[in-house]
Amino acid sequence: MSPVYPFDEAETARVVVGDDGALVEWNDGARALLGWEPGEVVGRAAAVLLAGGALPVPTASRWDGTLTLRHRDGYTVRVWLLAHHRRARDGRPGYWLIVTPLTGGGTRAPGDPLALAALAQSPCALAVYDERLRLRLLNAAMEAAIGLPEERIRGLRLAEIGGRPQSEELEGHMADVLTGGLPKDVQTYTRTGGEKHAHAWLARLAPITDAAGRTVGVALTAHDFTENYLARERLQLVNEASVRIGSTLDVTRTAQELADVCVPALADFVSVDLIDPPDGAEPPARFASPVALRRAAHQSVNPGSPEAVAKPGEVQQYPAGSPQADSLAAGRTIVATVPGGELDQWLAWDAARGARVREVGIHSVMSVPLRARGATLGVAVLTRFRRPDPFTPDDVLLAEEVSARAAVCVDNARRYSRERDTALALQRSLLPRSLPRTAAVDAASRYLPAARAGVGGDWFDVIPLSGTRVAMVVGDVVGHGIQASATMGRLRTAVRTLADIDLTPDELLTHLDDLVVRLSEEAGSEGSPGEVGATCLYAVYDPVTRRCTMARAGHPPPVVLVPGGRPRRVDLPAGPPLGLGGLPFESAEIRLAEGSVLALYTDGLIESRERDVDAGFRALCAALEGYADSLDETCDRVLHALLPPGGAADDVALLLARTRALPADHIATWDVPADPSLVAGVRKQVAERLVAWRIDAVSFTAELVVSELVTNAIRYGAHPIRLRLIHDAATLICEVSDTSHTAPHLRRAKTWDEGGRGLLLVAQLTDRWGTRHTAEGKTIWAELGLLGEE
Repeated sequence: MSPVYPFDEAETARVVVGDDGALVEWNDGARALLGWEPGEVVGRAAAVLLAGGALPVPTASRWDGTLTLRHRDGYTVRVWLLAHHRRARDGRPGYWLIVTPLTGGGTRAPGDPLALAALAQSPCALAVYDERLRLRLLNAAMEAAIGLPEERIRGLRLAEIGGRPQSEELEGHMADVLTGGLPKDVQTYTRTGGEKHAHAWLARLAPITDAAGRTVGVALTAHDFTENYLARERLQLVNEASVRIGSTLDVTRTAQELADVCVPALADFVSVDLIDPPDGAEPPARFASPVALRRAAHQSVNPGSPEAVAKPGEVQQYPAGSPQADSLAAGRTIVATVPGGELDQWLAWDAARGARVREVGIHSVMSVPLRARGATLGVAVLTRFRRPDPFTPDDVLLAEEVSARAAVCVDNARRYSRERDTALALQRSLLPRSLPRTAAVDAASRYLPAARAGVGGDWFDVIPLSGTRVAMVVGDVVGHGIQASATMGRLRTAVRTLADIDLTPDELLTHLDDLVVRLSEEAGSEGSPGEVGATCLYAVYDPVTRRCTMARAGHPPPVVLVPGGRPRRVDLPAGPPLGLGGLPFESAEIRLAEGSVLALYTDGLIESRERDVDAGFRALCAALEGYADSLDETCDRVLHALLPPGGAADDVALLLARTRALPADHIATWDVPADPSLVAGVRKQVAERLVAWRIDAVSFTAELVVSELVTNAIRYGAHPIRLRLIHDAATLICEVSDTSHTAPHLRRAKTWDEGGRGLLLVAQLTDRWGTRHTAEGKTIWAELGLLGEE
């Protein structure tokens, strides 16, 4: 006897053998089995007790088998032995514990009272069904679970006893066991007749066979594993919530994902209502009834969510007494039941909702505030009507954990949407609202922000230049968000400023590269440069010469479609991206026939995860090949052909320009002698040309401008001097060129000065004027509007 086992230990023969093979312990049962006294064998090798052979060498921590042992009286005994190995621990060496029973062996006697009581008194619910799957007997535990006495239900089928769909499903598994003869385990979650709440059951089905091995029935044992089942369900729901909720940065989609995750795992109907503060302000810190909430999403176990009173996007008022208002005011989860009367005030105030609750049979409601980063964003309301159980404290903890995860995702989506809207508004304010009408090109454009990455720094522009020329630019700032949009605005402004001084494309990109380098230095911190970078394509088209000069800085090359031809890539030196600094850019010049279409675009149009850049370029050419007359329709066709239905992964800017040519009879050129006395003759020739062009209404102003520009060139310029007039439907352009590189400038003449007022008069009489430098010298130009003179 021992404190642990207060019974006679002699009914078990037990010995201990050390790892070295020596006997360490020998109890009274071993003495009764073999006759040896402890003093005679302890300390000796265990092998001396074998009646031949060697000790077995076990390969595992447990061994069993039959050995022939020596009795003290000289005869041998065959004994079945069970050995367990104990490893060395706490300084004690390892050993083998070897046991064998001395009583209770052999065949169990029929009518053993313990065996009979096992069926009736076992805590494991047990039922036996015959070969027709009708109940033959059950024990007390199964009787308590069913809630009906055995004598009343004996002879019934399981489907008749349970009366639930789960009972019919389980009976089908019993039929499989009966016909197949193989055991089966089935899990089900149901409420039996003897239970107040649903439980999770593991039903173990085993065939019952007769002496001939024929299956004559099925034994069903039911094990209640509700706690494990619910814990696993909660863990699975939390894991599913972390995976499914927040897959996008869209507030409505995130709210819908929360509702989808909770149905049917936690509730039968879930609604998600969010606070909709005005003008993007932060949600209030405290709430007072009534509370205005916008329905963001809902989900139900029934198709179409017939339980919903509010539609997605609809704003409703929730008064005091409603779960929504009360949980927001209290700042915690509120659980209420319809039978308990907690919702009577609210349902009486909202008759339509009360009728819907009674119609559907809703019995339990749980309202969980959605809080993230100290702000309350809304409320999730979970209801039950199909599941019979009310919400438990464990359900509350689970709902709060899932809702907390969802609230962070909703807040992320809300912040992203707000920043995206701000960046998009900033970018659209910086992009041209409409493209200018010019005599050089007809243009159309499209801009699409990225579907998920946020607004980026793509931009485009069409800039009228002097001499009816036009500049076209497309650029892309690295990154997304407000910072990229702000950088884009600075670069677009710089391009327009540099274009106004008529820099060549390669010179303009050089100045723009210097600007990006400075922006990177400003964006850096602690002596390290920032990460501002951009690509750009700049082109200048002259409708007089029909030549287009262009240069690019790490940007995709343009595509040109000449009349009657096929789209092709313009062979243009790539150039380094903007921001590297110190590297040269090269310009290229091509001649374009009238009606040619030039396509400028950003990389978001041709790059995607589904295809490489070359495939995207081929798709762009294929889309442009179907060009007819409408540039706007062509833009839409290109976007539809190249972009996925869900939107592009990057910003997309597209600019299409169809070239126009200025007829030769709209241009007049004169070589001006270096004699001030001949200026009058030049004025006369100009007047005659204006009459021939039928725009003599501006003759007086044009003669005055020509006189001032020519006179200045003769006085201060260098020979030769050339005068050129260009006119289109809206503008008359006067240009005077000479070989001097000195640019004139406006100055304020004093009262008694005899000169210095010429350029001031030109500035006052014309729409605009300026200077552009060329390789040969400079050109002073001035534009006069014609539309107002008709």
